[in-house]
Amino acid sequence: MNNLASGKTVKQIIAAHGFTFNKNLGQNFLIDANVLENIVEAAGVDEHTGVIEIGSGAGVLTQALAQRAGKVVSIELDKRLIPILQATLKEYENVQIIQGDALKIDMHKIIKDAFEGLSVKVIANLPYYITTPIIMGLLENKMNIESIVVMIQKEVAERMVAAPGTKDYGALSVAVQYFTSPSMVSIVSPHCFIPQPKVASAVIKLQRLKEPPVKVQSEKYFFSTVKAAFGQRRKTLLNALANAGVFGKTKEQIKQILENIDIKENQRGETLSMQEFAKLSNALYQKK
Repeated sequence: MNNLASGKTVKQIIAAHGFTFNKNLGQNFLIDANVLENIVEAAGVDEHTGVIEIGSGAGVLTQALAQRAGKVVSIELDKRLIPILQATLKEYENVQIIQGDALKIDMHKIIKDAFEGLSVKVIANLPYYITTPIIMGLLENKMNIESIVVMIQKEVAERMVAAPGTKDYGALSVAVQYFTSPSMVSIVSPHCFIPQPKVASAVIKLQRLKEPPVKVQSEKYFFSTVKAAFGQRRKTLLNALANAGVFGKTKEQIKQILENIDIKENQRGETLSMQEFAKLSNALYQKK
């Protein structure tokens, strides 16, 4: 099979199979060879790497991964794409195609069964509409993966790498940075896809941390605190926490806790660092 990374080749393949794009599935197929190379290089794929790919499309990224990885397990939701993938990837014995919903498939089982002796990485051109649930599912469920390198909407990538006090900083920033060290790899223009999306994309790398950057007494309480702080962005921290109704405390009790740990009650959630969120959630937890 020739290199798939060209608009002409992909158009010929999908036309031969009578395939039409489904907007509801967020189907935008990558056709730029330089972007493909950036993704594979950023992920550090070699023969010792096992790759989970989510959203195979026509197999453009899958092919690039198969040429370097020890094994690739590619998950595709759209049943219509399976015969296309079987045709475009038939030369690669190290590729396993699974038809199914990545949000429902047992990733732990895939990692255990398919990648013995390999370092597991998730690499994907993700449909925009499942970006956050996919990434947070992988992180929160403690998957045995080394890193995640994905193409996502540029605005979402900017939120993941955002620092405290910036307009993009929010609950997603804190959650991603709790589990990983995120870095922006590149910005990708809409013309690198067919059909072209309406917004710019970005390749982001999430390097899994061996330990979170802060120690919390309860991860559940920590993330509840973060969610509450950002739930009403225009309200002060005190009011946001009191209105959340999840801590079982009066407004006066929360005010006293904030005073005890030297966090101002009139601050807003977007000004708090990861360390301050940890200190706050630990204080709330101790006083439950």
